[in-house]
Amino acid sequence: MSSNLYDVDLVELGAYLNDNITGFGKLNSMDKFSDGQSNPTYKLQTADKAYVLRAKPPGKLLGSAHQVDREYRVMNALAASDVPVPKMHHLSTDDNPLGAMFFVMEFIDGRILWDPALPDSSNTERTNIFNQMNNTLATLHSVDIKAAGLTDYGKPGNYFVRQTGRWIKQYHASELVANPQIDRIIDWLNDHMVEDDGQTSLVHGDFRIDNMVFAPDQPQLLAVLDWELSTLGHGLADLSYQCMQWRLPASAALGGLGGLDRAALGIPSEQDYIGQYLDKRGLPPINNWDFYLIFSIFRLIAIVQGVIKRGQDGNASDPKSTSRMQKVSSHLTEMAIGLIK
Repeated sequence: MSSNLYDVDLVELGAYLNDNITGFGKLNSMDKFSDGQSNPTYKLQTADKAYVLRAKPPGKLLGSAHQVDREYRVMNALAASDVPVPKMHHLSTDDNPLGAMFFVMEFIDGRILWDPALPDSSNTERTNIFNQMNNTLATLHSVDIKAAGLTDYGKPGNYFVRQTGRWIKQYHASELVANPQIDRIIDWLNDHMVEDDGQTSLVHGDFRIDNMVFAPDQPQLLAVLDWELSTLGHGLADLSYQCMQWRLPASAALGGLGGLDRAALGIPSEQDYIGQYLDKRGLPPINNWDFYLIFSIFRLIAIVQGVIKRGQDGNASDPKSTSRMQKVSSHLTEMAIGLIK
């Protein structure tokens, strides 16, 4: 067993899983995926099948974070939709051999594409992959919330007012030193808040290419992963969050598309990607696009700050990531300040 955050006996855990998952069998190994900064995720291997276990991290946690039960619920609800998700097998409370809430889901054998520039793909494949992501995002935001049994999955009212308030609290709960630039971003968001236009969609909350699994040998999106931040909200939050990648530098630390000749690579421009999404959903052009971008940037800053704080507290899923996250936070802050007028 590779790096594990939990003191768990494989025999005991295997017996528990065999009692609760039909046909599970004997647990042979439990190996932690090296990626992921929030909820520790493991590959479980039995004699003839692989599963994925996703758990709350150990230690003291922020109150509204790491809700793996919400992840389980939303993916289970989407099983009957056109949104590709893994099959859910079991949700457990913290009364189990792991000592933490977790769920077990299907293991999807495919590719995780870490670099949105897709350096190992042809131009045609790049275009098709971006089309797949765009189609899936529009499909997600068109899910019938009532039919999916998710009418109580989020709160009513202006999503951006609610989420801005939430992430301000989350940021301050993880803040290590005062940052006047962050205060300026927060003030700008509150001063330029958009009005509620009545649109409500199921939103993913972290819709980016490395939270997806693609088929090994074709540009087919097999599953969207990491639904921890999903809720009922506004589709433009997901769209603007993904479109940050067009503006982030193309570097290992930031994983963006900035500075690349995207047309030469077969990757759509930001405006073309937005237009494709709006056409699919039959929506009008977007006003105040900068607000949605700055909102998404600040939201990511708050998420990154939580990773930094957990690293300082010794609870990070990947402790080596803390210094990289500090650089990411600084760049995001500069990017938001550059958009403020």
